[in-house]
Amino acid sequence: MSNHRQDTLELTTDVLVIGGGLAGTWAASAARRTGASVILVDKGYCGTSGVTATAGPGHWWVPPDPAQLRENTIRNRLKTGFGLNDPEWMNRVLALTWESLPTLAEFYNFSNDENGVTQYRALRGPEYMRALRKLVDSLGVTVLDHSPALELLQHSDGSVSGACGIRRQKGGDWQVNAGAVVLATGGTSFLSRLLGSHTNTGDGYLMAAEAGAEFSGMEFTSYYTVAPNHSTMTRSMSYAFATYYDEDGVVIPMPPGPDTMRPLARALLKGRVFCDLHRTPEDIRAKVPVISPNFMLPFRRWGIDPYKDRFEITLHGEGTIRGIGGLRVVGWDCRTSVPGLFAAGDAATRELVAGAISGGGNINSAWAVSSGQWAGQGAARYARKHEAAGGGRPIGQAGLRPGSATRHVDLTAALAAVQREVLPYDKNIFRSGDRLEQSGTVLEDIWTEFHSHAAGNFQTVLRTRETAAMLTTARWCVASALARDESRGMHQRDDRPQTSARFNRRILVGGLQKVWTRTDPAPKPELAS
Repeated sequence: MSNHRQDTLELTTDVLVIGGGLAGTWAASAARRTGASVILVDKGYCGTSGVTATAGPGHWWVPPDPAQLRENTIRNRLKTGFGLNDPEWMNRVLALTWESLPTLAEFYNFSNDENGVTQYRALRGPEYMRALRKLVDSLGVTVLDHSPALELLQHSDGSVSGACGIRRQKGGDWQVNAGAVVLATGGTSFLSRLLGSHTNTGDGYLMAAEAGAEFSGMEFTSYYTVAPNHSTMTRSMSYAFATYYDEDGVVIPMPPGPDTMRPLARALLKGRVFCDLHRTPEDIRAKVPVISPNFMLPFRRWGIDPYKDRFEITLHGEGTIRGIGGLRVVGWDCRTSVPGLFAAGDAATRELVAGAISGGGNINSAWAVSSGQWAGQGAARYARKHEAAGGGRPIGQAGLRPGSATRHVDLTAALAAVQREVLPYDKNIFRSGDRLEQSGTVLEDIWTEFHSHAAGNFQTVLRTRETAAMLTTARWCVASALARDESRGMHQRDDRPQTSARFNRRILVGGLQKVWTRTDPAPKPELAS
């Protein structure tokens, strides 16, 4: 350890993991177990931040025996993935998740069913994340809490060599020189008030794009979750038994199956919508306080019994959290197209396993467990061949190094303008080419002003970068949705209601100054070298 400047903590390590949620902690533990030195930096406190810490996550959990179980699971998911997922990736995720969760027994108290069989699939989010924090601590991972990353470091040959950030509580800056970097920064809901997502602002996307990375699946970002109005409590399991009503008390008909998002969005565009949970079976009601102990809190605060009383609901956008898009993965070890940069969890695309529909909680959790470990191991292998050293230059642009003279940019107004293009139901759920083009024009105008003049000082730099990240992510989402000139899975366009064989490919997107899109020329990732 040495001081780069008097107020800068400079460290050197083999692997730097950015993000301390589900994927980040699995990545750090996997890299450390190879013998690599590992530093993990988290915007919040590793073990409590991220969407998993507020949830009761299940996992994609299928036994290996009999083999037909996994074969059928993969076959069924291929049918619903609309041609964009891959059976080899799905099999790898199922296998590694099955192997991995029992290894947490030293740190997590798994429950047993009535027959005494240990239950590994569904975990209690707060305890799960505490267990993972204990795991990385036990392995000797160096953790920097409350230390958000602001920008990557990059060598002249294009390889990533670390990152820089700030220490929110201890003060000053930090710089980590690393042989390889894993981005596990999560996705973004564009601060839609989705529970647990307040630190998920797409920071890793922006940093990766500045290094030249590509993205995939960014058009699949139109997933919304039910919540009581004026609440962040987006715990969706209980709403499987919901009955919905319009303002006149008339029941809103719902199609069979779990997809209620589009009918609810149509109803909400017409007026207020109400709900009760009277159809919930008694055994499920008894389990809710154990599975999702925070679910009942808003109702108790309001004096409402949701199993008897009607309450008003809304929909919160999940963006790239329960959407699909993220950094394009080009190898089995979750490396990106930028040398030395790996991606895991919601920071990476989940098309490989989920296809064109949401992976929900279970596939997304299994993906975080698996991709985290592949990325951590891949980063450690890369670092063994590329020793960490200084010399990389910081490459942050938007909000850090403006293109023109700085002047005041209203961050609140900029964020609100972004949210107006990516969160309203009529723009993001019920899409059309005309509306997408209009949103793209608005976002480009915001970007021109923001990139040219916004620069955060020591008090506002984090918020400035977060706003830049959500703005650039919105631009990629809109551009990808416009490029996919059809309806497929989660991506539905009113002006293109049919699915077209021409688009049986993944849409790639990238660029900062000028956003570009193209179809993926090589959809199957390469073997790790």
